[in-house]
Amino acid sequence: MSDTPILAQHSILAVDDSRTQLGVLGRRLSALGYLVALSDTGREALDLIAGRGFDLVLIDMVMPEMNGIELLSEIRAARTTADLPVIMMTARGDSEAAVEALGAGADDHIAKPFAFTELAARIERVIARGRRIAELKRANAALDARIATRAMELGEARAQLAATRAEERRLLASLAQAQARLAAVGIQA
Repeated sequence: MSDTPILAQHSILAVDDSRTQLGVLGRRLSALGYLVALSDTGREALDLIAGRGFDLVLIDMVMPEMNGIELLSEIRAARTTADLPVIMMTARGDSEAAVEALGAGADDHIAKPFAFTELAARIERVIARGRRIAELKRANAALDARIATRAMELGEARAQLAATRAEERRLLASLAQAQARLAAVGIQA
């Protein structure tokens, strides 16, 4: 993977208690053409997420006050951000960290120190997956709207059919009465 800018600009929020790490991430991701916002606390990150949409959030797993798992849980708990793509970063090298991050709902996990090209590849993959999920949600919403429209049309057609059948029964009853009157007149004549 090269450091050439990507075609479409996607927005990334990087959350890490290390301002040095944030600075490096911000510069490298900006050089790839991403729009980058930086936060050094989980609470601030939640405010930024609520204030604007991001295509991806990079979260450091180990932070004071609100750790990465807690932040991820808050993101997943909100209906509006439940599907927001998240990559968890951690200096913990054990496989338990990856299991914990993925178990909490992270879309991917990367251990620090990492090769930036690997992170960039993971970001592209997770954003592409997030885009496909968003497209699927839009298609489902459009399908739901079409189903609702068809259901209303079907309800209207059923009501019209019921009215037509009622009118048919009324006309048949009226015809039967007329035939009975004619038969009665014919008998008297």
